[in-house]
Amino acid sequence: MSRSYTNLLDLAAGNFSAISLSGNPRPKRLPRVMTVPGIVSDLDEDDRANSVSSDVPSSLAQDRIIIVANQLPVRARRRPDGRGWSLSWDEESLRLQLRDGLPDDMEVLYVGSLPADSPVDPRDHDDLSQTLLDRFKCVPVFLPQDLLEKFYHGFCKQHLWPLFHYLLPFPGPHHGGAGRFDRGLWEAYVLANKIYSQKVIEVISPEDDYVWVHDYHLLALPSFLRRRFLRLRMGFFLHSPFPSSEIYRTLPVRDEILRSLLNCDLIGFHTFDYARHFLSCCSRMLGLEYQSRRGYIGLDFFGRTVGIKIMPVGVHMGQLESALALADREWRVAELKRQFEGQTVLLGVDDTDIFKGINLKLLAFEQMLKLHPKWQGRAVLVQIANPARGKGRDVDEIQVEIEDTCKRINDQFGSDGYSPVVYIARDVSLSERIAYYTIAECVVVTAVRDGMNLIPYEYIVCRQGISDSESGQDSGSPKKSMLVVSEFIGCSPSLSGAIRINPWNTESTAEAMNEAISMSEAEKQLRHEKHYRYVSTHDVAYWSRSFMQDIERSCKDHFRRRCWGIGLGFGFRVVALDPNFQKLNVDVIASAYQKAKSRAILLDYDGTVMPQTSINKTPSAEVISIINKLCADSKNVVFIVSGRGRDSLGKWFSPCKKLGIAAEHGYFMRWSGEDDWETYGQTNDFGWIQMAEPVMKLYTESTDGSSIEAKESALVWHHQDADPDFGSSQAKEMLDHLESVLANEPVAVKSGQFIVEVKPQGVSKGLVAEKILSSMFEHGKQADFVLCIGDDRSDEDMFEGITGILNRNVVAPNISVFACTVGQKPSKAKYYLDDTSDVINMLQGLAEASEPSSPFSEESELPPGEAKTERLYV
Repeated sequence: MSRSYTNLLDLAAGNFSAISLSGNPRPKRLPRVMTVPGIVSDLDEDDRANSVSSDVPSSLAQDRIIIVANQLPVRARRRPDGRGWSLSWDEESLRLQLRDGLPDDMEVLYVGSLPADSPVDPRDHDDLSQTLLDRFKCVPVFLPQDLLEKFYHGFCKQHLWPLFHYLLPFPGPHHGGAGRFDRGLWEAYVLANKIYSQKVIEVISPEDDYVWVHDYHLLALPSFLRRRFLRLRMGFFLHSPFPSSEIYRTLPVRDEILRSLLNCDLIGFHTFDYARHFLSCCSRMLGLEYQSRRGYIGLDFFGRTVGIKIMPVGVHMGQLESALALADREWRVAELKRQFEGQTVLLGVDDTDIFKGINLKLLAFEQMLKLHPKWQGRAVLVQIANPARGKGRDVDEIQVEIEDTCKRINDQFGSDGYSPVVYIARDVSLSERIAYYTIAECVVVTAVRDGMNLIPYEYIVCRQGISDSESGQDSGSPKKSMLVVSEFIGCSPSLSGAIRINPWNTESTAEAMNEAISMSEAEKQLRHEKHYRYVSTHDVAYWSRSFMQDIERSCKDHFRRRCWGIGLGFGFRVVALDPNFQKLNVDVIASAYQKAKSRAILLDYDGTVMPQTSINKTPSAEVISIINKLCADSKNVVFIVSGRGRDSLGKWFSPCKKLGIAAEHGYFMRWSGEDDWETYGQTNDFGWIQMAEPVMKLYTESTDGSSIEAKESALVWHHQDADPDFGSSQAKEMLDHLESVLANEPVAVKSGQFIVEVKPQGVSKGLVAEKILSSMFEHGKQADFVLCIGDDRSDEDMFEGITGILNRNVVAPNISVFACTVGQKPSKAKYYLDDTSDVINMLQGLAEASEPSSPFSEESELPPGEAKTERLYV
C-alpha cells in the first residue's frame, strides 16, 4: 500500500496529523447529550468516545433537521468601526428558502462555513459561534485559511467542479482548470469534511434528528457521520451535474466518493440523466444493481436500501412576489424602458465561469445580427455576469475573451445611442435583476453544462407579475415570455415550451434567438402560461417537502433493524439486517447436531462449498473428505443441491458413494453414487428448446460478452462478462421476449444474478427440499435436524420450501432448523456465514462430531460379505 493511500486512511479515520491545522487549537465542542451506545466497530479512539447508536427510538416527539452545506445562509459584515460583526439572513440562499416546505413544528439547524466580507479573527470564533447559535440556529465551521484554500479553491474547484461538468482532467500545465490529480488536495478535502462532521456531531441527537447534506463540497461527509451513528437518518442532494461513468471513472478517488454517498439513505438529483449516470457508476465500479418498485428507485447496499430521488429544485415564489411588489420596482422598470426605448431586449444572467457559455451566446448574437440585419439598431443583448466564484487562469482568460467579444460587436454594429451588447460585470441585486426580467422579451441561457439554473424560472415569474389584488393595479394585459435554453442544463427538461439549443452550434442558436423575438404574441403567451403553471406549482417548498417525505419513507425501518459497522476508512459501511437474522454459531449448531437422531444436510455448490471466484471448480480433497465423514454417519442424509449439470457433479463427487445429488435445480436426482438418475420434471417434452434457443442466440450475437449454457433440462443465458448496463438492459428485454414466445409452453422463465434461465415447470430447489424430507418421513426417519446452506436466489426457494414443510407433520415437532445464507445480505434464511471458508470450517466441525456407521472409512472397501448400509429411496 502506498504511503499516500495510508495517509488517506489516516485522514478518513480522523488522524489530523496528515495536514497541519496551522497551529490552531481544536475547536471547542458545543455541549451534547449522550444517549445509549450501540454496536459500533472499526472506529478510532476519538470516534469511539463520541459514537452514539441506539436500538430504540427516542421518546422525544419533535423531529429536528440539520442542514449541512458549504456555507451558512447568513451574511457577516464587519462593522464600520471594526468592532464586531453585523449578521443577517441571506434571503436568496436556497438552504434558507427550503424551510418553507418543512413541517411547521420541525426545528431547523444549519451547519456550514460563515460567508464574511473579511477574514474572521480566531479570537472572535467563540463569540460568533454563540451568537449564530442563539440568534440564527447556525453552527459555523471555521477552516484554517491554508486548508480552506486547498479544500475549496483546490479540490472542489480544480478537480470536482470541472469533472462533474464533463471536463476530462487532461494532464498538462493548463487545461481548463483540470490537470494531474493532486492527492494533497484530496487529503485537504477529506480533512475539511471531517471538520464539518465534527460540528454536526457536537449538536446532533442521532435518534431524533434528520441530516440533509448539500452539494459536491461535502461528498465525504456522509461516511464520517455514518461511522458515528449507524442509524442516522441522512439525505444528500447534489446541486451540480453528475457525469457519465466514462467521465467519472477517471477520478482516482471514484470508489471512495461513491461509497461515501451510499452511506446516505436518500440521494437526490435534479434530472434523470444525472441519476442514471450515478446508478451506472455504482453498477460498473461497485457491481450494484438498482431496482424500481412502485415508482421509487433503490440500490441495495449491504441490506440497506439507498433511495434515489429525482426532483428539480424550484424558485421561492413568495420572495419573488414580494420583490415584485416593492415600491422601487416601478421606477427601476421605468428607467430601463427609457434606456431601451424602441429596442428589443434579450437578457442573459450568468456566473462568470468556463461552463456558462457566455462567449458562445455573444457569438450567436453577433451571428443573428449578421444573418438578420433588420435587428441591427433594434436588438440589444444585456449580459449580466456575476463575479466568478472560483479563481485561476481559466477564469481570467474567459473574462478577457468576453470583454474582447463585446467590444468587437459594439464596434461593428453600434452607433450613437445604440450599443448592441450591454455587459454588466458586477453583483446585481434581486430587485435590479427583476427589473431587467420585466423589460426583457427573451432570456437566453447557453451554458454548456449546468446543474439546474433557476434564471429561466425567475424570468417566468417576473413576466407574470403579481395578481391584481396584491398590486392594486389593472394587469389585464396578456402575459408572455420566451426562452432560449441550452439542452445541457438541468431545468431544460421541465421547460417544454422553450426553444432548446445546442450552445456549441452558434448558427442554430442565432436562429433560435431570431425565432424567439419574432414569434407571434399569441404563441408567446401560450408558452408562457404553460411554463408558469409548472414553475408556480413546483417551487422550492414543493421540492423540499417532497425530499423530506421520501427520506422519512426511506428511514422508516431504521430502528427496527440490527446494524453492524464494518470496514475501515472509506470502505466503512453499515450492514442492516432483520432482527432475527444472525451469524450461525458453530457451538450452537454442533450441540443440536449431536442431540439429533435423524439429520438432513442440504448444500448448494457454487458460492457455498466452492468460491464463486475460483476458476477450477473441482472440489478439493478437503471438501471430499468432509462430505464423506458426514455421509458415513448413519443418522445423516447429505445432498448437494445445485444448478449444475449431472455429468459434472457426478464426476466431481464420484468418491462420495453415499452422497445424494440434485442436479439442475432438482430436475435430475440420485440418492447415492450407486443409484441411477431419476427425473422429476412435470414433462419430458423439450420441444420448447427449438423456440427458446433462437431467441437467446439473437441476443448473444448482439451482446458482446454474453453466452448460452445448454443444460439437459434448461437453457441459461449469461451476461456477467458483458457491459453491465447493456447486459442488464438486454436481459430484461430477453425476459419479456421469452415469456411472450413461451407463454403456452410448460416452462418457467426466470432472471437471476447475470443470467436469464428457461427451465421446466415444477423444478426448484424448494421442491427438492420437500422431496428429501418427505422421503425421510416415509422411511421412518423423521428429521429432527435440518441444515440448509446456499448463496443465491435459487437457494431462497430451498429456504422457503423448508419453512413451508415445518407446518406439516413430515418432520419432528422438536426439529432444529438451520437455514443459512452465505454472506451478510437480506434473505429468507435466519442465519448467515460470511464466506465459503466459514462454511467449510463449520462442516468440518460437524464432521468431527459425526459417528461413523462402521469402523471402516468410506475410502476403504467393505470387507467381503459385509452388507451395504441401507440407503434412502423415494
